Amino acid sequence: MPITSQQLEEKLKAELQASHLKIVDTSDGCGSKFQAVIVSPQFEGKPLLQRHRLVNTVLEAELKEIHAFSMKTLTPEQWQKEQS
Repeated sequence: MPITSQQLEEKLKAELQASHLKIVDTSDGCGSKFQAVIVSPQFEGKPLLQRHRLVNTVLEAELKEIHAFSMKTLTPEQWQKEQS
């Protein structure tokens, strides 16, 4: 069964206490390519590489089946600035 954006959202929200998530399946529904915007307080004080590693750890099992996963990781403060 293909991975869905909803599955990824539920897992990231639970594990990272994400305050905002937007995951888009860019593979026409086959669950092999996703783009994500993830806003989490757990990213505070972490450089980009550590943020991405944190997400990759949470989605370790799913990433074995996904061919492409691009992500934008932001702290709540960075997200607020982007929305202004």
